[in-house]
Amino acid sequence: MKLSTLTSTLALVIGGTALADENHAIHQDGAIISSADASKVADFDILAAHAHRNGNTVTFHMTTNGVAGASVPAATGKVGGSDVWSYVWPTSLDPSAVGFEGGTGILAMAATSHPDFDDTPLFDENGDGDPANDGIEWHSHWVVLTPTEACGPDALAVRDIPEGSLPKLPATWPGFPIFLDSPGFTPLFDGPEISVNAGFASDVELEGVAYDGVTSALRVNANIHAPLLCVTDVFDVASGDLSLPGKLH
Repeated sequence: MKLSTLTSTLALVIGGTALADENHAIHQDGAIISSADASKVADFDILAAHAHRNGNTVTFHMTTNGVAGASVPAATGKVGGSDVWSYVWPTSLDPSAVGFEGGTGILAMAATSHPDFDDTPLFDENGDGDPANDGIEWHSHWVVLTPTEACGPDALAVRDIPEGSLPKLPATWPGFPIFLDSPGFTPLFDGPEISVNAGFASDVELEGVAYDGVTSALRVNANIHAPLLCVTDVFDVASGDLSLPGKLH
């Protein structure tokens, strides 16, 4: 390859990368900015969290200090006691906005990986023809979070559904006895960036919705009883205090 051709090619590659980077959360007006912390695992160390909308589609995205999505939990071989790692965008939206019973907690978009179970029965994330074996692949959920003392002081959990209770649930609820939805929005990765495009019904008011960014670990109860899914470790919070300072416009 001639030197001039190589130079031109490199310029295109570098220019293309720079252009892509301009779409990252860290470059957006109104993004929640967080300082780098070398003590944290880089791909869960948040540098910025942002959300924006185009009509009734909201893009939730996050810039990390490493390669987003590079780390996944180790398999334990059983569901009880297994780990879930996640990128999470808590919002001020009422859970009814996506089909849950209203007034039941904090509605959050989450991208998760967990190798010991599959909670997206309608989707085949790894494309092998079996929709029940790809929990380790990063996938999206709507979750409703509530303070749950059984998980520890000031801890959060995905809201349980008590036996015999019949709350309103989304059409894509995967059947687990918790306020968890599997809408099938595919997480996208671009180096340090993770993003999820989420669709809403046309009658959901999105202007001014507040949000934050969190990276965290959750764990399935060893006995697979309530509380089923506790937040066990918060790796990073974009705002530092979960105050939801971001605003959707």
